[in-house]
Amino acid sequence: MKAQIVTFLIQCPDQKGLVAKITNFFYKKGFNIVSCQQYVNAIEDTYFMRIRLNAAGTNISKQELETHFLELATPLQFNWSVNYGDKKQNVAIMVSHTSHNLYDLLERFKEGRLDGNVKMILSNHDKLRPIATMFGIPFYYLPVTKETKKQQEAEVIELLNANAIDLVVMARYMQILSSEFIGQFPERIINIHHSFLPAFQGANPYKKAYERGVKLIGATAHYATADLDEGPIIVQDVKPVTHESTPTTLKRIGADIEKLVLAMAVKCHLNNQIIVAGNRAIVFPEAGE
Repeated sequence: MKAQIVTFLIQCPDQKGLVAKITNFFYKKGFNIVSCQQYVNAIEDTYFMRIRLNAAGTNISKQELETHFLELATPLQFNWSVNYGDKKQNVAIMVSHTSHNLYDLLERFKEGRLDGNVKMILSNHDKLRPIATMFGIPFYYLPVTKETKKQQEAEVIELLNANAIDLVVMARYMQILSSEFIGQFPERIINIHHSFLPAFQGANPYKKAYERGVKLIGATAHYATADLDEGPIIVQDVKPVTHESTPTTLKRIGADIEKLVLAMAVKCHLNNQIIVAGNRAIVFPEAGE
């Protein structure tokens, strides 16, 4: 195997000797352990591990590694995945009218702060096409109405599959995706929304928040599921505000938080830092990578 960082994500029932068995397996296969992060959910008696390995000097194929690891994993009831770090993930960004998240993500990808290939931008409006042109990324305008929603989603799915998209980022795409759409990309669609939900829904949540005199505003990035805005939470952040804040300043502060939260969530996904357990996301911090 070529010199590269291999990442295993493991989830299983908690039991004695797990660390010893797993690390000894990789030691015998010639891997050097770069980092090993663990978490035990004592309430549900479940063990989680993210282990990163340096493959330099190993003489084992991917197929051999996975076959041998399966012999360890099966009796211990592992739910596991492996990423070999030998290719960048392909990303599609979906947007509507709002540009701040799109600008921020494209800048981060361009500067290498997010590790992936943005293959396309899809929108139900044509407004943000100039941004795609500026960054040299294909832009697909796919308008949608209640009557054409099923057909439009089928066209989007076809585009995503044709371009081998690994991750879909809803950067303020103001359409509700159908359960059929989401089912095509489980745990591969990240959505962003302001943390006022569900208390301040509708077209102007910041005005409603102002009228209630909120003291905290924030944003939540989560995986999209069939239950609207109730998928596994990846990243959240908040900022205190005061009575002096206006709807305009609340909206501006909220947009800044959204950009940071969405970028962090995308980074965690691309870096293989997340294990989804039920409706919870176990997010391991960066380990020096």
